[in-house]
Amino acid sequence: MTATFKGYPRPNGTFGIRNSVMIIAIDECCEGIARNISKEIEGSVVVTNHYTCMYGGNEEMIDTIIHTATNPNIAGVLVIAMGCGSIDPQMVAEPVRKEGLPVHALTVIKNKGTVETIKDGIALAKELKAYADSVERVDAPVSALRIGIKCGGSDTSSGLASNPSVGAASDKLVDMGATTMAGELLELLGCEEILKERSVSPEVGDKIERLIAEDLKRWHVIEATETMSIGNSVGGLTTIDEKSQGAMHKTGTRPIQDCLRINHIHREKPTTPGFYLTETTMLCGGAAMHFGSLGCQLILWTAGAAGFNNSIVPVIRVSGNSSLITADMDINACGIMDATDTIDNVSNKIVERVFDVANGAETNLEGIGFAYASLYQKDQRLEHVIGICPQ
Repeated sequence: MTATFKGYPRPNGTFGIRNSVMIIAIDECCEGIARNISKEIEGSVVVTNHYTCMYGGNEEMIDTIIHTATNPNIAGVLVIAMGCGSIDPQMVAEPVRKEGLPVHALTVIKNKGTVETIKDGIALAKELKAYADSVERVDAPVSALRIGIKCGGSDTSSGLASNPSVGAASDKLVDMGATTMAGELLELLGCEEILKERSVSPEVGDKIERLIAEDLKRWHVIEATETMSIGNSVGGLTTIDEKSQGAMHKTGTRPIQDCLRINHIHREKPTTPGFYLTETTMLCGGAAMHFGSLGCQLILWTAGAAGFNNSIVPVIRVSGNSSLITADMDINACGIMDATDTIDNVSNKIVERVFDVANGAETNLEGIGFAYASLYQKDQRLEHVIGICPQ
């Protein structure tokens, strides 16, 4: 298997597998403006802050926007603000600029309104697009590849087929020098001792245990808080603990380098190739943006039948449910369930697909049915009430 891929080189030394222009509506009042600009720019993506236009209390969300804007799959950035909120567009633009990426910012009020902002925004976005088009793919080392791992629409087949296959693929990618990472800490409940044994140090193990406990506290604020979807239950999973035993298999077996924090104070990122746990949310759209903010160029998604898409980070879907699998899925792991295929063989197909997509091949749903670039953040007020203080 090749130890390189063809990536778009970025000024900060990273390599993208896509080459998009990002248009950011820093407050929701600008979303229509951003989308009108995007319609004129092929390959552009829109990210909108649907929270408030206030900075206080939204630091984690703004941080996700900033770090996703510096994802290797992004070639240039246009930031748009209405101008009456407390989130200055330069607050987003300047960190992106420091990474060497071309970035422009417009304020609607200062720019004489919506029509003029759309007109000027299209002109600036065309400049960014021209720059993106000038960047050519080059050979990139596999060590530059970061891959997020997520499950969703889980059922009985997930823990037996798709999750173990992705876990084995993760091990093979790590052995080749890549970085893989998973999140959804609540869905590792009950697996703490196994994960601690895999940790590179006692400190990392303790950190994993603490962050899982915090996520449990966060999602079980009241009785009857839903932590499993109805699809999980219909698919044969009875409790979050049972679900966790299957979900853990998607993390593979390699040493856990760290458990990366994502909050309003910290945005920890991998420091060396290997496997990582992260505070990436279990919520699908928000998870894609979390992985994007951690530098992932693509995501491996395991499911029974469901799937999601993202316009910034391509998603490779794996299913082992022969009753529900559709053409949406990139990898068919159903043979594992009836013993006509093996985890090792399916994992090889996943690794091969990873390199195909990294080299430019589209996933089965790429360009079709994108989900919104959802932005998830923990509510700092609730965190304070339940006694979770970032360390």
